[in-house]
Amino acid sequence: MRQIALCLASLLILAPLYAAAGDTVLLRGATVHPVSGPEISNGSVLVRDGKIVEVGEHVALPHGVRVIELKGLHVYPGMIDSATEIGLSEISAIREMNDVSDIGFFNPQLRAITAVNPSSEHIPVTRANGITSVITLPGGGIVSGQAVLMHLNGWTNEEMVVRAPAAIRMEFPHVQVSRFNFPEARNRTTYAEAKKKVDQQLQELNDFMESAERYRQAKAAGGPGFEPDLKLEAMLPVLDGKVPMLIRAEKEKTIREAIAFADKYKLHMILEQGAEAWKVAAELKAHSIPVVLPPTLRLPDEEDDPYDKAFSIPGELWKAGVKFAFATFGPGAEQNPRNLPYEAAAAVGFGLPYEEALKAVTLNAAQIWGAGDELGSIEKGKWADLIVTDGDPLETRTEVKEVFIKGVSVDLDNKHHRLYEKYLTR
Repeated sequence: MRQIALCLASLLILAPLYAAAGDTVLLRGATVHPVSGPEISNGSVLVRDGKIVEVGEHVALPHGVRVIELKGLHVYPGMIDSATEIGLSEISAIREMNDVSDIGFFNPQLRAITAVNPSSEHIPVTRANGITSVITLPGGGIVSGQAVLMHLNGWTNEEMVVRAPAAIRMEFPHVQVSRFNFPEARNRTTYAEAKKKVDQQLQELNDFMESAERYRQAKAAGGPGFEPDLKLEAMLPVLDGKVPMLIRAEKEKTIREAIAFADKYKLHMILEQGAEAWKVAAELKAHSIPVVLPPTLRLPDEEDDPYDKAFSIPGELWKAGVKFAFATFGPGAEQNPRNLPYEAAAAVGFGLPYEEALKAVTLNAAQIWGAGDELGSIEKGKWADLIVTDGDPLETRTEVKEVFIKGVSVDLDNKHHRLYEKYLTR
């Protein structure tokens, strides 16, 4: 019995060691594209416990470590879609399959991550094309709630989280105008009526911010009369500059007003959409405000815009020194997050260097969301979010051969592939 007990004790002691060895893998022989530095021919990436522990041409092979030979292939960091509704919207036309918004104008306490469906069909479809992380946004009202930066793999919401909240989302009040002068698209209200409504919303927004500021002071002072308020409590990290405010504004005038608003309350602002951000690029640069761009593959925003205006905006912002990231704002009928790399590629032929396009879906995106020390490049200490491809991931002909999220190889099967196989053999 004593001998059996000793054997069992030895096995228990060695079990963690075997488990650790099983969690270690060496990707060897590929061309490694760190993004943060020059590419490494015949490179290797050593992954342990979900993190990158070594990158280079000559990485020592620890005893008993599993090796994946990737000669002739490429390893890139997983891509990041900086604005989606993944996990919140399954079929946009069916109300019961959407949990994007809630009632009310001010809901900073609402957390998108609590409504995310980890079993959404959009997740495997998206990651099959090399997107390993996304920002999922709440919608509705003026202050919509808390966006989440999450991995596209995990059994539960908690397993998927990278940053929560990644930002508080706001739609800055503005006069709604039609993009084109079609009769059915014309504004049904007069400009004066629309302007009056916007002025009222701006007043309510400023009142809300003032209430949050007074709440912060009252909480700091303490006292028996202080009563917690969930909405105002959620604004404290924003007022303290610990959580950014993602402010949606498209037109030049609205963007300038949003910048002034952020200055007034000393907010860490990220500009969302910014279709006319190129017109205020100098101000954005001066205030160190990054931009989450609308889809590049879209129609011109104004009827007299050049056909290629949407393609050239990223290049103009890059020349002005403004940091930006690409986003699809999908899933939806028009934009699918799996097409993120092609949104970046479309700008390369119109003034944006290729290296900057790749950064805008990897390292720059991670830095904008405060996760530059965890995601976005192949560097020691970061999560092993890696994609193995047979070519440039921004090209449509490139195939993604394997995807690792936190060092785990994920299944690339998805609904699109299953439908393809189904109808191929019909």
